[in-house]
Amino acid sequence: MLALQGYYDGKSVQTLEKIHAKKNQKLVITVLDEYLEEEPQKKMQSARGVLENYAKPSMQSQERDAWKKAVIDRYGNA
Repeated sequence: MLALQGYYDGKSVQTLEKIHAKKNQKLVITVLDEYLEEEPQKKMQSARGVLENYAKPSMQSQERDAWKKAVIDRYGNA
């Protein structure tokens, strides 16, 4: 007999360890009166939200022509 730790996530049983059982092997599941502390879900941010930490509003006026200026600096004005 083998004992494993796990929890019920509201949809299915999740083990905290790897199960070394064979297909169709019977299990005995015991439900305890103890609970795991739920970790707060991290809010997903878009790339825009993450990159806004690096924004420099004072340089926004230079953005409009930045690509054009970089090409001219590298290849000249042909």
